[in-house]
Amino acid sequence: MGCPRQLRRSEAGRASKAVKLRIAWIGKTRSPAIQSLTAEYLKRLSHYAACDALELASEAALLKQVEKSGGRTQPVMVLLDARGKQLASEEIANFLDYHLAHDTQDLLFAIGPADGWSDETRAKSKHILSFGKITLPHELARVVLLEQLYRGFTILKGHPYHGGH
Repeated sequence: MGCPRQLRRSEAGRASKAVKLRIAWIGKTRSPAIQSLTAEYLKRLSHYAACDALELASEAALLKQVEKSGGRTQPVMVLLDARGKQLASEEIANFLDYHLAHDTQDLLFAIGPADGWSDETRAKSKHILSFGKITLPHELARVVLLEQLYRGFTILKGHPYHGGH
């Protein structure tokens, strides 16, 4: 996974704004409730890292977005897929901590089309994560992803949010 270190909360005070989070999804958001929750978690995450939301029309549009991304390096693309690796919340925190420590500029998390990711996109991703064997609607998976990223940062910062679970 590329995250061999144990979580060290003493290091969590480093400047978290160095990494930019981009959350991408395929398709339009129709539900006002999902739009509201997406906005709420993006706002919460913005206290820890720069965040962008990308509503894309297709998988091809995602790949085009990755190709045109600026910066010193290409974004680290993390796909959400049923066949991916399952991580506990603390492991997500470790994942974020690893990328903060290694000066990753851009983490791009992508929730894919209803029929799953193509082999081409899977091959271009750095990591593939899963929320388990359950099937979630893509809009709900986005909210779960945003909440888990927020939870990961609160774990790193020692914020009590995680302790209430």
